[in-house]
Amino acid sequence: MASSRGEFSSRLGFIMAAAGSAVGLGNIWGFPTQTASNGGAAFVLVYLVLAFCLAYPAFMAELLIGRYGQANAVTSLQKMSSRSWQKHFAFLVGFGGIICAALILSFYGIIAGWMMSYAIESAASLFGLNSVAEWVIGNSVERNLLFTIAFMVLTVFIIRKGVEDGIEKWSKRLMPMLIGLLVLLIIYVMTLDGAAEGLNAYLNPDIERLKDPSLIVSALGQAFFSLSLGTSVMVIYGSYIAKKENLVSLGAQVTLIDVSIAFLAGLLIIPAMYVAQAQGVAIFAEDGSLISGPGMVFDVLPKLFEDMGMIGTFVGLAFFILMSIAALTSSISMLEGPVSYTVERHNVPRAKATTLIGFVILCISVAIVANIETGLDFVATLSTQYGQPIIAMLCCIFVGWIWHRSSILKELKQGNDSVEHSLFWKIWPWYTKFICPVAIAAVFINSL
Repeated sequence: MASSRGEFSSRLGFIMAAAGSAVGLGNIWGFPTQTASNGGAAFVLVYLVLAFCLAYPAFMAELLIGRYGQANAVTSLQKMSSRSWQKHFAFLVGFGGIICAALILSFYGIIAGWMMSYAIESAASLFGLNSVAEWVIGNSVERNLLFTIAFMVLTVFIIRKGVEDGIEKWSKRLMPMLIGLLVLLIIYVMTLDGAAEGLNAYLNPDIERLKDPSLIVSALGQAFFSLSLGTSVMVIYGSYIAKKENLVSLGAQVTLIDVSIAFLAGLLIIPAMYVAQAQGVAIFAEDGSLISGPGMVFDVLPKLFEDMGMIGTFVGLAFFILMSIAALTSSISMLEGPVSYTVERHNVPRAKATTLIGFVILCISVAIVANIETGLDFVATLSTQYGQPIIAMLCCIFVGWIWHRSSILKELKQGNDSVEHSLFWKIWPWYTKFICPVAIAAVFINSL
């Protein structure tokens, strides 16, 4: 069955695709913004601990569900179920994750379109096309629709190609570009006045802040959401992994890459904020809070690039290309969840299913654009603050309480014969059963 529905051709292919899904706008911009708002280095320290203590175990649960089921999220969860009520429960959880992924993509595509428009603004400025540059960053309905459509077309184009020729092929191309651009931008920003102060704020923790419960819960949420959990994405990606692969090490490698890129993003954004501050741009209010919050990427950073002169135009172009690539590596994973369900459960050809679902999600995006003031926040809150934590928590409950422990061990041993004697197996099953659901519930309650 795996061969007819496709699978990743190599370990590197899966790592790049899964890391690409995890490394999106939330990681490149969300993590540094959270860091700046929550004590700098203290937040980074807590985040790093929780990424491996909470996100990795939950990530492994979703990968295991997918590889065991070798199917879409709904079918995979139902294969774990032995009773009628469990199968109905499995449908609700699996389909809920698919709907969640579609909703996230509907607003994500709009924000990604803005990233593309700012990249084009920088390019237009280089060629003296000032009227074009001014229009593409104007907050008009026409501009929002144009770039949302353009981004969705790119996403649909990749997913139509399938697993190996679409997701894997483009992830292998985009992820190295993303990492390369990120490193080059970090090197450049570190040469500017104010960067050293930002670096100190990022790497020198205030130990007293570690006692702040809100910081801990915020870091917990960031670590959890950064790995695309609760959207059926990692279940479907897990289903494309060959049985011979060692899931324990694969999951650890993806988590490490995700955390590393988030850390690198902080090395870019936090010093860049202090560089902007050194140049007279207001970053923090009197109470120490961020003035612009998450929207600062479209506010403060363009001002910073503008103050750099001609070199700032090139830096701005590279930065927004980086953000667009990060968005695309995540969007293709979000679209794959609904597409795989439609292809496998309703026997619709992949090209047709991709185009149809892409169009439906685009229609939701258009409705959001038409009501941008309230629609964007509503859909984002519904999907990320409510949908994701609930679905991921239920996946952990499935693995911990419904799936038989012997079946889990058998699945893990297919790629690692000695896993039964490892530290992972001694800790992970009970950790997923008890700790993860409680910790995820804490994040959800905090979001309320």
